Amino acid sequence: MQKKLIALAVAGLASTGAFAQANVTVYGVADASFDVVKTSNATSDLGNTTRVSTNSSLIGFKGAEALGNGLTAVFQYESGVGFDNAGALGATRDSFVGVAGGFGTVVLGNLTGPTRALGGAVDVNVGATGIGANSALLGKLGNNLVNTTDSNGNYAGGGACARSSTCTSIFDTRWKNAVAYVSPTFAGLSATVAYVANENKTFHNVGVDAANTTGYDAGLKYANGPVMAAVTYNAVSLGNDAGTNVSDFRVGGVYDFGMASVRALFDRARANHFGGSSVSQNVFGLGGTFNVTPAGKLLAQAYFARDLKVDGSSNGFKDTGAKLFEIGYEHSLSKRTMLKAVYAHLNNDDGAAYDFGINAVGVGAVASGVPATGGNATGATVQGIQLGLRHTF
Repeated sequence: MQKKLIALAVAGLASTGAFAQANVTVYGVADASFDVVKTSNATSDLGNTTRVSTNSSLIGFKGAEALGNGLTAVFQYESGVGFDNAGALGATRDSFVGVAGGFGTVVLGNLTGPTRALGGAVDVNVGATGIGANSALLGKLGNNLVNTTDSNGNYAGGGACARSSTCTSIFDTRWKNAVAYVSPTFAGLSATVAYVANENKTFHNVGVDAANTTGYDAGLKYANGPVMAAVTYNAVSLGNDAGTNVSDFRVGGVYDFGMASVRALFDRARANHFGGSSVSQNVFGLGGTFNVTPAGKLLAQAYFARDLKVDGSSNGFKDTGAKLFEIGYEHSLSKRTMLKAVYAHLNNDDGAAYDFGINAVGVGAVASGVPATGGNATGATVQGIQLGLRHTF
């Protein structure tokens, strides 16, 4: 299942008709693969490593109840399931409660915003997961904007990603403490606006930095027939002593020919008052799928992160980009069970240290700074093969 706008997550619930009580659906994904991953060209190469990965596997509960007067209460609890290790259950994925009607849908909780949703919708991998996912490069700003806010709403910025962890940008993770409005769809056009509450607000004091993390995520989407196109903008103010603001602009789309599809995405991440500088980076991506048989599909994509620009110039920050290439094959055994094989190759420039967005290899920490340019993994080549089975229920 592709990552989707909140509108798609609740549209089915809001249109299921009248219920005397809430109907609850249990659903999920069990996705496991055997991986062979490798790093090279770094100062501390890991060489070949084998592992079993549960690629964004999940279990969820969702339901709806007709309230009368055209209103429907909706809810969803969704948890990631890492059954390749000890794991734990919790409402770590899209989880919310809300109300839907002719005016649209309003939900509150832990939410995927339209920016993250667009990246997932354009990705060629089912579920937008695995080592070839485009989230390896999107929005990371040279690995300075990796990971998300903690349970208190604070954001620490970049850093190393542990082995087999999710290593995506702040814009490609779910927003905690969020409220969102999804408009009705008019001739294929819909809008989504999400607000992130500043639950972590603190004032500067002796030994304590100020914090006031808040933001919004807005998107406009057109989906009609074979065409899907969207534009999104996500802006976050950290409210720290430096006054740091980060943002991400995306535009992309998919055209589905039936037996094939083409996809394109442009991403521009930016940070202001970032160590006294303004830092930006552009990422471009192209992808496509082709049905070679009724049950088999080839997929491929390529993404290119350009050099960082600091105060409008890349001077002194050349070779801070990266390239991601993926080719794969998916074979459906049934409507719900699929075999898959993927090869992904991430090539860092000499001053970059990107890792896979899903199931990182753990290439090492990047040095602190604006932007981060050091660490023992700059210039690393990260590659891997995944052979797996995916079942939805």
